[in-house]
Amino acid sequence: MSATTTPEATVTPPVAPVRSTPPGPRRAPSPGRVLLIASLAAASVYFLLPVYWLIIAATKSTDKIYGSNGLWFDNPHLLENIGKVLTYDDNVYLYWVANTLLYAGVGALLATLLAAAAGFALAKYRFRGREAVFKTVLAGVLLPHTALALPLYLLFNKVGLTNTYWAVLIPSVVSPFGVYLCRIFAESAVDDTLLEAARVDGASEGRIFFGLALRIMSPALVTVFLFQFVGIWNNYFLPLVMLSDDRMYPITLGLTTWQTSQDRIPELLQYTVGGAFLSVIPLAVAMLVLQRFWRTGLTEGSLKG
Repeated sequence: MSATTTPEATVTPPVAPVRSTPPGPRRAPSPGRVLLIASLAAASVYFLLPVYWLIIAATKSTDKIYGSNGLWFDNPHLLENIGKVLTYDDNVYLYWVANTLLYAGVGALLATLLAAAAGFALAKYRFRGREAVFKTVLAGVLLPHTALALPLYLLFNKVGLTNTYWAVLIPSVVSPFGVYLCRIFAESAVDDTLLEAARVDGASEGRIFFGLALRIMSPALVTVFLFQFVGIWNNYFLPLVMLSDDRMYPITLGLTTWQTSQDRIPELLQYTVGGAFLSVIPLAVAMLVLQRFWRTGLTEGSLKG
């Protein structure tokens, strides 16, 4: 007689109900955080209010710029005003735009390349007097550009380069701050073992620099290019000293000549405002396009060991 076995029943223990705890009162922000937010908001208003006024003023006629509410529109004619700015005095403003793009674009590009080469050499090559050269570069960072304008004028006048494009371009390709930043970045980002491996593979020093180092240093190069581009774009004193032909002026110097003549020609007030509005647009576009590379370039060297 065979015995049959029955499976034992599985008993599930009762689950205690989960009690939801009521949310506690929200903590009030600390006084330090409130002060920080208020300071940032005040700084934003301080920097953005002139830009807002410039946008509003660029839409007004000459008599309305100071004769109406400066923070709101009054019968706007933006496109008409811009057309007058571009066509005044045989399109001289277009010459100024082209000159500024030449000075800032070519100058910033060459300055970035030279700064990258100098910074890489100071970081990765051992030679006598290296630290003395670097300290000289640091001294150049602290030296104001206006202090060099008169000596540069005397030097360029000796060789006959005043009132030429070279008089503004050549000084613009020197960037002590760019050399400093590229050296600091190359020391931390470019690995020595990587360079030795490239030399073992037969790569020349030029190929190592242009094919390897420049790619690794690209965040720092974008940062140097942006700083140099903005600095040359806003440069006023050097072109004032070097140039006498108004067709070679950059935008900054050209708008100043309009502003000084507005007592005799009142409509130049509106043209100056409209020209300043147009001159801000390329800088704003460059900042928006390159800002992520700019932030990376400022922090990359400190994150890599």
